[in-house]
Amino acid sequence: MIVVTRLNDTQFALNPDLIERINANPDTTIVLVDGARYIVTESLSEVIEMIALYRARVVAIARDMAETPQYAALGLVPPPDRDDPPRLVDIPSRGGHA
Repeated sequence: MIVVTRLNDTQFALNPDLIERINANPDTTIVLVDGARYIVTESLSEVIEMIALYRARVVAIARDMAETPQYAALGLVPPPDRDDPPRLVDIPSRGGHA
């Protein structure tokens, strides 16, 4: 969950997996997949950063769980190969679009 602030300075938690889009016109408006709209005080870039940090935290937790014996059998995330540094993966383009 990410925590955002309404215009009246109250905070609430929002599941970023349910966000369809974020508009900045001029207020930042978060639109969920069910059509619900929330106007928040955070900027568009701040909300995007919160989402990125949330997702990174989820991956980090899953990786840590994968290294714990009782969760390893779940196969959540393969344990990192400590000898190889992380690499970017090439994704083939579709139909010649750049």
